[in-house]
Amino acid sequence: MQAWNRILSGRQPNLSIEITRECPLACPGCYAYEPAHLGEAGPLKDLADHRGEDLVQRMMDLVAEHRPVHLSIVGGEPLVRYRELNVLLPRLSKMGVAVQVVTSAVRPIPAAWRDIENLFVVVSIDGLQPEHDRRRAPATYERILSHIRGQAITVHCTVTRQLAENPGGLQEFLSFWSGREDVRVIWLSFFTPQVGAQDEEIVPLAVKEKLFHELSELRLLYPKLFLPDRLMDGFRRPPASPEECIFARTTTCLSSDLQTPVTPCQLGGNPDCSQCGCMASAGLKALGDVRLLGTVPLRTLFAGSQRIGRVLGHLHSV
Repeated sequence: MQAWNRILSGRQPNLSIEITRECPLACPGCYAYEPAHLGEAGPLKDLADHRGEDLVQRMMDLVAEHRPVHLSIVGGEPLVRYRELNVLLPRLSKMGVAVQVVTSAVRPIPAAWRDIENLFVVVSIDGLQPEHDRRRAPATYERILSHIRGQAITVHCTVTRQLAENPGGLQEFLSFWSGREDVRVIWLSFFTPQVGAQDEEIVPLAVKEKLFHELSELRLLYPKLFLPDRLMDGFRRPPASPEECIFARTTTCLSSDLQTPVTPCQLGGNPDCSQCGCMASAGLKALGDVRLLGTVPLRTLFAGSQRIGRVLGHLHSV
């Protein structure tokens, strides 16, 4: 309900911020460090960023300005700014903002974060240990297991071709992480390339469809895997363009200088929507396809509400 109120007030309910340009990893295929990620604004590593009380205050100012229902803190690597987050996250919790911190867990997740209300820590893990450790060192399995101890994290795996074509690989992955008491839920996305890219991480459509059949059975064996039918439908038929993507249209994305917009969605650059594997995009696409009273798709109501919101927002500013 809060999200619809934001839309009707001419505001977007979701805010995503690249809190720092710094990251000790060099993961192949990382969208944040693609040359075209920020367009003419230049690569992320050349952008300004903030730290200390300056960063905390600027973040609080942005939240006060945008009044998001949900804030996603990404990077770079957010734990590079763990001192600032130790101050910022409790303040945001008191404001009632749901916050998601997406991290590699390259350093310990502060123990106090476990008790912060409406905070969700999402740890990115790319496949089985040999492949993950090669791709994401120094955020190796060993470090992750040590650094999430005592937490209740979400595991987010971006499925790449390497994992998809490994016989039994997905089951082995789900079995390992489902058995960890520190893991609350497991999310899957699929690698999303830029238009025209030939990344070795791209999962071919035929392989992806085979995976959907496999996952239909695996989700029964591993209840921590969040993959309802509608989400798989969203993966099978992603939005055709950013203009049709509810996630892109409801999320304001800013880079590390806290001013430069990341467009057309948090992937930046020119993502190939026909191969989109973003879980958030797929999930909201599936939600938008739900028909109210069996007739009107919710995406139609959303589009109408958004148009009304823009008009009302304009009138309010006059």
